Amino acid sequence: MNLHFRNAVLVLGLPLLAACAATAPAAPKTRAATPVDTTRKTVATVPAEDLTKYRPTFPTPTASVPSTPAAAPKAVAADAKAAKAAAPVPTNHVNAQMEQRLRDQAFTNQNVKYTSGYRIKAYSGFEREQAMSVRRQVIARYPDETDYLTFKQPVYRLYIGDYTTKLDAARALVRVRQFVPKAELEPMQVLLNKVP
Repeated sequence: MNLHFRNAVLVLGLPLLAACAATAPAAPKTRAATPVDTTRKTVATVPAEDLTKYRPTFPTPTASVPSTPAAAPKAVAADAKAAKAAAPVPTNHVNAQMEQRLRDQAFTNQNVKYTSGYRIKAYSGFEREQAMSVRRQVIARYPDETDYLTFKQPVYRLYIGDYTTKLDAARALVRVRQFVPKAELEPMQVLLNKVP
């Protein structure tokens, strides 16, 4: 019985398949059988403009070549004198007035004590003993570094170093982070010309 049912479904399904095939969209048409020419064709180019009338022209320098080897030093000396005579006169040279201004600026710069820079904030918190502990660790490992412990109620802050460039401060920060992992850079006014 099962075999008869399957054969009946197949026989009835064939006309349905034929009807679907007849109404299916057509397959895309293939291109023409002639091959496509892929070689590069020359495009008619516009003749280039003649721009020589706009280009600057410079006279070629005439070099006098001495005919005898004995005359060579005299020719070189003459060329040196001509070059020296043709050299432009400097206009921004240092005169007495400029010298005085430079001395005044140098004197003013000697009195400058602060500049903008960076310090490492090693501790910020409420406990004085913990701030002092971090300070002792810094002094023990880096005795040349300057430390600043500030108290603005109720917070203690410990700053380390006076760095004028961010690169120097970042290098020191790497050293300090070995024992203070939460240390960070903070831009502020730093001391110049520290005298021990």
